[in-house]
Amino acid sequence: MDNHAVTGSADPQELAQRVLGLRVPGQRLIVGVTGPPGTGKSTLVTEVVAALPRRVRTVVVPMDGFHLSNTVLRALGSVDRKGAVDTFDDAGFAVLLERLRSRDEDVVYAPDFDHAFGDPVAASIAVPRAVDVVFTEGNYLLAASGAWPRARSVMDEVWYLETPRELRLARLIDRHRAAGKSGPAAHAWAHGTDEINASMVAETRGCADLIIYNR
Repeated sequence: MDNHAVTGSADPQELAQRVLGLRVPGQRLIVGVTGPPGTGKSTLVTEVVAALPRRVRTVVVPMDGFHLSNTVLRALGSVDRKGAVDTFDDAGFAVLLERLRSRDEDVVYAPDFDHAFGDPVAASIAVPRAVDVVFTEGNYLLAASGAWPRARSVMDEVWYLETPRELRLARLIDRHRAAGKSGPAAHAWAHGTDEINASMVAETRGCADLIIYNR
């Protein structure tokens, strides 16, 4: 059940206006976008950033930069569960957001995720002190376990993006095939591991500040 979330469209112009309305002069705004795998979170954030006025300095810091490396996952025996909530460095993500919130460093470097190699890449994204708005997107921004609530407490608002299941699955299969999986393996991962994770993410829906329907 949705506790306090309101609903809205996925129109980038409307969302950009919402961002502008949330801003407080002299303060950095941190907005999170969450939702199940394959909902189009990265695409939505890119579109909203493009819709903002040029005077608003923005940076996108994806949660995926905090994936545990394949080396670590192999050591833990968790490679086949990659993408599950416990295969991320949630504490590291929370600390990064706290540094971004404090805005007392000339520049903070954040990790990114290399989809071609399937591994995080350290210090790939520069966030200078002058940045006004930081967007972060990922599956577990509203998760209740570990350090995820600590990370959530730093975000001014979190949006939940909801996309029809069949569209999500089609996107995921395409993504896995592009990363090198065979057709059957991509289908199995999208309907298996990804759907298990999607179910967990869906349980956090009611904790969002805004639910966006992506049709």
